[in-house]
Amino acid sequence: MDLGLKRELEEKVRAGVRLTREDGIALYESDDLAWLGGLAHEVRTRKNGDVVHFNVNRHLNMTNVCTASCAYCSFQRKPGEKDAYTMRIEEAVKLAKAMEGENLTELHIVNGLHPNLPWRYYPRSLSELKKALPGVSLKAFTATEIHHFETISGMPASEILDELIEAGLESLTGGGAEIFDWEVRQHIVDHRTHWEDWSRIHRLAHEKGLKTPATMLYGHIEEPRHRVDHVLRLRELQDETGGFQVFIPLRYQHDFVDVKDGKVRNRLQARTQMATGAEALKTFAVSRLLFDNVPHVKVFWVMHGVQTAQLALQHGADDMDGSVVEYKITHDADNFGTPNKLTREDLLDLIRDAGFRPVERNTRYEIIREYEGADPERRESPQPMRV
Repeated sequence: MDLGLKRELEEKVRAGVRLTREDGIALYESDDLAWLGGLAHEVRTRKNGDVVHFNVNRHLNMTNVCTASCAYCSFQRKPGEKDAYTMRIEEAVKLAKAMEGENLTELHIVNGLHPNLPWRYYPRSLSELKKALPGVSLKAFTATEIHHFETISGMPASEILDELIEAGLESLTGGGAEIFDWEVRQHIVDHRTHWEDWSRIHRLAHEKGLKTPATMLYGHIEEPRHRVDHVLRLRELQDETGGFQVFIPLRYQHDFVDVKDGKVRNRLQARTQMATGAEALKTFAVSRLLFDNVPHVKVFWVMHGVQTAQLALQHGADDMDGSVVEYKITHDADNFGTPNKLTREDLLDLIRDAGFRPVERNTRYEIIREYEGADPERRESPQPMRV
């Protein structure tokens, strides 16, 4: 990138001028990660100061049986396959209740698209979980699942969301987004929920007062222009609804250890490379710079590794996803070294070690507790690391 364009982009960012599609592509073409990270760090500091948000959550996947066979997914199983499972509601409640310790504030629920479970299973699950864990926020179901519920119930999404909210739903999850551009999407997704329905369902959720996350699965067969397009679609929807609280780039995973039944379900990995740490940091930085109307950018440490997650905090991210004990969707795919669990104390140490001040939040990004920040003897203030 020539110096003139660099200066132009810097001036736009510092003046709060919205970046264009062309600007986003130019940022991805830059090989100066320290400059890019520094610019994103300025924006995240302007929005969130020296704070890194986190929450204490657990993930619950009530079934891995799924009608879809998405090319990147190692989690799904077909009915009758080895390791296919579906929990009775009582089982799900018992498992969730066992996760209650450490002042749990959020239960994150995502499932496969089960071909035979009745619609009533889902609101009843939420109702029973809420009864068992009244102080825990239920963040449940992707837009893809809501679309699936329309099919199995014959009800429109608006009525489905009303019933789920009445049962205890506080937020949708952000999944099912992957990459919206059809040029890529047709090769990676094997369900029928695409941009039109994904955006329709989140728009409805926002109209009903729910705040939701948005995600992007990157580092597979897409190109930087597809990532830019993805973010700009979400940015436009955010202009309309204001309902997205956080954007979460998710790093695509190869299937290293799926050998329980001798199958490799990930059909992309023969022609893909996982994103490098530098590419991950660039993606966080460009996303933070483009997505000017969303308050938070989250790094999901399970998909990035702990050290890259710490670096992402200095490249635009201000949220480190919580103290997950088991995340089957990724850990069914990889074994590249992320732990199954980080405790509250682990997260506090990691955030401080990266030079930031930890703030515990709930699902609605309301502050639960503020903690002491980084040791001032180690670093005067958080700065992007040179990579």
